[in-house]
Amino acid sequence: MLYGTYFHNIDAKGRLFVPAKLRDELGESFFVTQGLDDCLFVYSEPEWEKFAEKLDSIQLADEEGQDFVREFFENGCVCEPDKQGRILLPQTLRDYIGVEKEAVITGIRNRAEIWSKEGWTARHNKTQEERKKMKARLFDLGI
Repeated sequence: MLYGTYFHNIDAKGRLFVPAKLRDELGESFFVTQGLDDCLFVYSEPEWEKFAEKLDSIQLADEEGQDFVREFFENGCVCEPDKQGRILLPQTLRDYIGVEKEAVITGIRNRAEIWSKEGWTARHNKTQEERKKMKARLFDLGI
C-alpha cells in the first residue's frame, strides 16, 4: 500500500527522487502518466495492468471514452529509478502538471501521484475547506 507525502526538487535534467518507501512498493520499474486534477499517476506494473484492463472495457465507438484512454497511453512512460532513486520525467509530463522545480509525491493506496508544489498546495487548501462536506459524504457511505 502506498501512503505518505514527500517534497522533492526536480533537477535541471528533469529527474525526480522517488522515496525508498514508495520505490519498494512500486517495484524496479513503474508506469507514469497524466492523471486527473493536474497531477501525474504512478502505478506499479501489476496495478497498471489492472487499470489498463478496466480501460479495455471502454467501447471503441465511445468517442469520449476513447479520448480518455488515449490520454493515459499516449502520454505515459515506463520509469526505472537510477542508483540514486531518481526517475526522468519527460518534459511533456512536467508541462502537464506545471512543475519546474518543486514537486510533491503522495501515496494514494494503489498508486502514487506527482504534483507541482503549487498544484498540491491549492488542492490541499481546497480539501481543507471542503472537509465538512467530505465528512457528510463519508457518513452517507457508512464510514
